[in-house]
Amino acid sequence: MSTRVRRAVAALVAGLMTMSLAACAGDDDAGTDSFRVGLLLPSRAVPRWEHSDKPLIEQRLKQLCPRCTMEYANAENDAARQRQQMMSMITKGVRVMILDATDTRALRSSIQEAHEAGVQVIAYDRLAEGPISGYVSFDGGQVGRLQGEALLTAMGDRADGGNVVMMNGDPTSPNAAWYRRGALSVLKGTVKIGRSYDTVGWSTDNAHANMDAAIAALGPDRIGGVLAANDTIAAGVISALKKAGVRDLPPVTGQDADLDAVRRIVKGEQYMTVYKSFRAQAAAAAAMAVALGRGEELQEVATTTTDSPTKKHIPSVLLTPRAVTVDNIKQTLVKDGVYTIDQICTRELRSACERAGLAP
Repeated sequence: MSTRVRRAVAALVAGLMTMSLAACAGDDDAGTDSFRVGLLLPSRAVPRWEHSDKPLIEQRLKQLCPRCTMEYANAENDAARQRQQMMSMITKGVRVMILDATDTRALRSSIQEAHEAGVQVIAYDRLAEGPISGYVSFDGGQVGRLQGEALLTAMGDRADGGNVVMMNGDPTSPNAAWYRRGALSVLKGTVKIGRSYDTVGWSTDNAHANMDAAIAALGPDRIGGVLAANDTIAAGVISALKKAGVRDLPPVTGQDADLDAVRRIVKGEQYMTVYKSFRAQAAAAAAMAVALGRGEELQEVATTTTDSPTKKHIPSVLLTPRAVTVDNIKQTLVKDGVYTIDQICTRELRSACERAGLAP
C-alpha cells in the first residue's frame, strides 16, 4: 500500500463519523431512514467477532442512522447455516447485508440471490465471491509480512537453518492464503519450513492436533519458531508445546490482539500478535452500509478497489495492521483504548507487567 493511500485511509477513519453524522443531520430525507441492515458473522471460535465487531458495527450504525435497525446472525462456522440466515434476512426485508462469509465460494449463490432481490452485500473482513457491492478489510499481505518479520527478529541466530512450522488458517478463507503469501515473502529462502498445516475452522483444538504432529515429526527441540496465523491458533500451538514438555518455548506469532493472547505475550509465551483496529473496520463497514441503504455511491467511503475471482473494481477500504510485542502494548492497544492495563495485568501477571512497563 502506497504512502498516499495509507494517508487517505487514515484520513478516512478519522473523518468517517464526522462526515456521516453530518450527512444524517443535513439531508432532508435522512430523518425518514428506517431500513434494516443485516450483519452475518462466521463463528464464535474467534473472540473478536462477538466481543468487538458486532457491538462496534451496531454502535456505528445507530450513530450514522439512528432509525436504522440491525438484524444479526452468527453461522457457528457452518456455511449451510449461513445460507439459511441470508435467506431469512432477505425475507425480513433487509436492504443491506454486511457479510463475513464462512466459506466465500459456497456463499456465492446466496449472494447472487440477495443481489437479485435488490439487497446490497458488503464483504466484511473476507473477500466473498459473487456480486458484492463493497469490501472492508485489512491488508492481509501486510499481516503476513509483519508476522514473518517478527518471527525472524525473535529467532535471531536460530533463523539460519532453523525449522519453522507454518500453522495456517482455514483453507476455505481467502484471507488464510493471503496471510500465508505475505509471510512466505519474508521467510522463504531465509528459514527452513519444516512443516505446514491448514487449521480447519481456525480452531484451537485443530491447531493443537497439528502442532502435536509437527512435534512428533521434527522433535520438540528442533522447532525454531511457529508462524501461527491468528491468536486462536497460537493458543493451540502453545498448549501442544507445553504438553510436550517444551520449557523454552520458540517464538510464536498471532493475530487479532485477543486479550488472552496479549496476556500470553506479557508472560513470554507468545512473541507477538497483529493488531487490527476493529473500530476503524466497523466504522468503514457501517458507513458503506448506510450509503448503500440510501442509494448512494461509495466514492466518499472507499479509498481503493479490489478484484475478486468473480467481480472487478469492488469499492474497498483496506486498513493497515500493526505488529504488537511486549515492548509496545502500551503504545498501541492501551493507547487506543482496546484494553486497560487493569484488564491485561491480572494478579498472576503483576510481576511480568512490571517488567514490561505495564504496572497499573
